[in-house]
Amino acid sequence: AVVLCAYLEIGGIDLRDRSVIELGAGTGLLGIVATLLGARVTITDRAAALEFLESNVQANLPSELRPRAVVKELTWGKDLENFPPGAFDFILGADIVYLEETFAELLQTLEHLCSEQTVILLSCRIRYERDHKFLKMLRDRFSVYELHYDSSKDIHIYKAQRGSHKDDF
Repeated sequence: AVVLCAYLEIGGIDLRDRSVIELGAGTGLLGIVATLLGARVTITDRAAALEFLESNVQANLPSELRPRAVVKELTWGKDLENFPPGAFDFILGADIVYLEETFAELLQTLEHLCSEQTVILLSCRIRYERDHKFLKMLRDRFSVYELHYDSSKDIHIYKAQRGSHKDDF
């Protein structure tokens, strides 16, 4: 999350007034930073993480920015009708590719949330063969390329979009 947050801050991506959803937020760091950078953010995770996530958002966002960050339950592949299809400019995920049994549901969720213009940014460490398997599955559905590599932390940032978008932000 730290690497993707730093990239958002210095990578020339303008999030002001953009609609962003963070998947598998955990602590919510990424969604909080996106809010601080001017985005309207839906910060999601499974039900068990929501109380902690909400308290982090309350503790780390100035009161005037809190209305721009909404914490919402999302279990990948389930209750997707609670999220408008294709309504987000950016989908963010940090270190969410690690359980192979969730890959199909994660891809289903990404497809539901994406429009032709949506940009997916995923940061991850490639540790195992299953991580390569997920990237192949992602490439089967989206145009994917590596945007940034932090060699000091061994973290890759991938950009994915529907179709064959190769344009910059």
